[in-house]
Amino acid sequence: QVQLVESGGGSVQAGGSLRLSCAASGYTFNNACMGWFRQAPGKEREKVATIYTATGSTYYADSVKGRFTISRDNAKNTLYLQMTSLKPEDTDMYYCGAALPPGVVGGFVCFRKEYNTWGQGTQVTVSS
Repeated sequence: QVQLVESGGGSVQAGGSLRLSCAASGYTFNNACMGWFRQAPGKEREKVATIYTATGSTYYADSVKGRFTISRDNAKNTLYLQMTSLKPEDTDMYYCGAALPPGVVGGFVCFRKEYNTWGQGTQVTVSS
C-alpha cells in the first residue's frame, strides 16, 4: 500500500526557515516523480517543486525559486523541502505528492506530470 507521510510544518516569522519531510513507502521511491504542493482553503493546489528521484533533477515554481530547495534521500525513501526566507504568502497546507505508476520519467517530465498520490498535508504558517 502506497503511503506518504509529511512532517515538519509549523509557525515561523517572516524571514525564517522550515524543513518539511515526506516518508514514502509502498512503491519504488528511487525511480519516481515526486513533488511538493501547497493549497489554501478554497483555492487550487499549487505545484511548488518537483524532483525526479533517480537523478535528482529539480524544477521550481517561480514564486519559490531561490528560496526553497527540494531534495531526496533514496536510502531513506524520504523527500524534503527546505524553505528559507519565508513570506506570509507562503502560508498554506503543504502536501507531498507522487505520480504513480511512474511511466515516462525525467526532470522536466516530472514537473509537467499529473500527480495522483498524496499525503495528509502539513500546515505552514508564516507571520509578518
